[in-house]
Amino acid sequence: MKAIAGIAIAFALVLTTAPGARAADGKLAVVAAENFYGDIARQIGGDRIDVVSILNNPDQDPHLFETTPGIVRQIADAQIVILNGADYDPWMDKLIAAAPRPGRVVISAAALTGAKPGGNPHLWYAPATMPAVAKAVAEAFSKADAAHAGDYAARLATTLAALARINERAAQIKARSKGQAVTATEPVFGLMADALGLTVRNQRFALAMMNDTEPSARDVAAFGNDLKDHKVKVLLYNKQVSPKLTLRLLDIAKQAKVPTVGVTETQPANVSFQDWMLGQLDAVDKALTGPNS
Repeated sequence: MKAIAGIAIAFALVLTTAPGARAADGKLAVVAAENFYGDIARQIGGDRIDVVSILNNPDQDPHLFETTPGIVRQIADAQIVILNGADYDPWMDKLIAAAPRPGRVVISAAALTGAKPGGNPHLWYAPATMPAVAKAVAEAFSKADAAHAGDYAARLATTLAALARINERAAQIKARSKGQAVTATEPVFGLMADALGLTVRNQRFALAMMNDTEPSARDVAAFGNDLKDHKVKVLLYNKQVSPKLTLRLLDIAKQAKVPTVGVTETQPANVSFQDWMLGQLDAVDKALTGPNS
């Protein structure tokens, strides 16, 4: 993620507008760094919370995020903050530090799952991540608003049941396609690919692309050859970024008739986290088992 400049300046602009104890109408004020965490909070909190998701546009590159005074104000207001961690959204740590609030609860997916910086930071693609986040969110809501703890517990149960559909779908795909080789321009889908039992090739290339560094000529050639020689069943790519090298590899895949599946880092609008994941799993399953595979 791009480093944030001017956090102190932005914070200075909102010091005099620090919030009251709760959001409008007595609702809990929640800020999620990414909209998929915000969606899980919404599913559990219902009309008892006001949730704001900072990264929420699947048509924009999330790596180009920059803060604004409005975002700092939202962080300053928040009673509960949810972030990914593992160096995916390091700007959140800076914003939280710049806008301290007594009693604020910070929920980190990385802390919940034991993920460390340096690994694959796209934690929401690991099937175990969202149930852990959901449980932590429900606990935070229940402590902050004990009068409605029963409502949060009921919505948590519904949310966990819906999340279980992702595990079930992943198990179906794994039973059919375990061990199949795929390749990816970035490791966005990597943790889910692991859950599916897929063999992901060209990981040095994907890591370089994720870190905005130039892949080696050898890694670029190996990637292209995997497509031309049909050593992989599917090419996965990040639809939110389109560097020339990715477009070139997509063209090679098209010419070689290797199926491609676009995935996103940000949840699309008007769809739940569960349906977003299930839709991508369906697309991967179709590509793995289709007539060209």
